[in-house]
This record gives sequence, structure tokens and C-alpha cells, in this order.
Amino acid sequence: MAKEQSSDLTSHSNSMNSIPKTYKNYINGEFSRTESGRYYSVKAQDGKHIANVGLSTKKDIRNAVRAARKAHEFWANKTAYNRGQIIYRIAEILCGRREQFTTEMILLGYSREAAENEIQACIELIVYYAGWTDKIAQVFGSVNPVASKHFNFSRQEPIGVVGIICPETPSLLGMLGLLLPNMVAGNSQVIIASKRYPLPVCTFAEVLATSDVPPGIVNIVTGSKADLIPPISKHMDVNVLVGDTSLDADFRIMCELESASNMKRVFFWESFIPLNELNSTPNETIAFCLNSLKDPYYILYVQEVKTTWHPVSE
Repeated sequence: MAKEQSSDLTSHSNSMNSIPKTYKNYINGEFSRTESGRYYSVKAQDGKHIANVGLSTKKDIRNAVRAARKAHEFWANKTAYNRGQIIYRIAEILCGRREQFTTEMILLGYSREAAENEIQACIELIVYYAGWTDKIAQVFGSVNPVASKHFNFSRQEPIGVVGIICPETPSLLGMLGLLLPNMVAGNSQVIIASKRYPLPVCTFAEVLATSDVPPGIVNIVTGSKADLIPPISKHMDVNVLVGDTSLDADFRIMCELESASNMKRVFFWESFIPLNELNSTPNETIAFCLNSLKDPYYILYVQEVKTTWHPVSE
């Protein structure tokens, strides 16, 4: 009898562990369902259903931008040193949950080695950018010579709300390559996650929720790029759009045309992965990605320069 009960408990435990998870948007520090109520199925490499991910709409983008705008001033006014501490804390939390990320990546088709390499590269990239927060002003700021009795200073300041269009692969490292320069710069952001490999980005929202990142600084929206790129490109309260050159050419043209309405900046950084790998499962491209992403000039692209004049006392 006891043996039968033990067998039943084991069977129940296995069935509970196999319950598919439904991933939600991450907006203003909360996990919210999509306004459409629609989801799509994410399948493992063997075709087995493993999770549901929301198909977001224009209204979800609007909610995310509103949260980002509200939070921007708070993040921009934090000291550079404090922003660096918060970003470093993300690396600490991610390091503690690396096995969860590795398992999800393997389900999506990564080899264990490739998954572990990407997680390690993500942690290294976060720590790298955390060290830049209090160095940007010293490295890229300047005292300008002028022909009058004034001090003339140029310094970098945050732009505002940034829309981030993630590459399809590598989804987590590619997303962090676009996110981290913006966080260092002092911007808040709305992220459109990879549709092909959404789980690592969705799980990263749980890392943000349990770290010190203030609500609204990073907002993550899932779904089809065809549905989400037009509303974020047209949104009048988005100051910058950032993506990479692996994004479909039609979408890039759409971003540039629709962004003209409020003169928002649009940047498509060089693809993080070799062109011959764009249509394959990410496996041997992590070192290439990491080297291309460690570029402090990405931070300058999402900042603006403010020049201040101060009279020299006699």
C-alpha cells in the first residue's frame, strides 16, 4: 500500500513539473497579460509544446512606453556609480539562475556547451558595462577651449525612452547587447523580444524583477515584430529606436519612415552574428558576438551632448 502511494506521489510530482508555463509581458515591474489575450506556442526541438508566450498589441506597447517615460527621470537622476551597482546586481542574479537559462536554451535547440557559453558571455557583458557607468563622463566628456572668459564643458546626458528591437538569435546575448548601453546611458526602454527564441528573454524579466532595477526602467513585450514594430516606430514619446542589421530590410525601412513623425533617432548596429549564421540555430557564434558588443561607443549613440558655459571669476 505504501509503495502504491509513493508511486502515485511520484507520478503527481512529474505531472506538476510538466505543466507548460505561460510567459507574460513585463511592464512597470509587473508581469501583465497581453491586452489581446492571445498567445502562441513555443515548441522544443523535438516538437513538444513547452510554453505559451503572449502575442502583444499596440496597447501593450502604449502601456510599456508610458511606464518607461514615467520611470525615466528617476533612473536618469541616479548617480553613475549607483547605476553601475544596480547593473552589476543583475549579473549576480543571472549567475545564480544560470541552470534555469541553460535548460530552456537546450529545449530550444542549443547544445549544452553553446547554452553555457552564452550565459557566461551574458554575465561577462553585464559586468563589463557596469564598469562603464562612472567612466563615460571622464572618457568622452570634455573641457572646450573658448575665446572668452568662460569655462565651456561638454557632457553626455540620457536621451529618454528607447525602443529596442531584439535580434532573433542569439536572443539573450543580442538583447543584452542592445539593452546595456541604454541602461548605462541613463535611458529607460521598451524591448520587443525575439519571437523565435523568446524564453531566455522572458525569464530574464524574472531576473530584473528580483534585482534592484527600479520598475519601468526595463519593459519587455513579446509577440510578432509585424504587429509591434509599427506602433513603437510611430509612438511620439519614444526618442530612439535601436536594433541590429539582422532585422528584415522591410522592417528597417518601416522604422526609418515611421520615426520621421517625431524625428526620433534610429540605429541599426552591425549584426552581432556572421551573416552565414543568421538562419541557423545559434551554436558557435558567442565569442564573435561578445567581442562585437564590447564597444563603449554604443553608449554614446543613445546619449546627447549638453554644453554648459560658466563665467571665469576675476
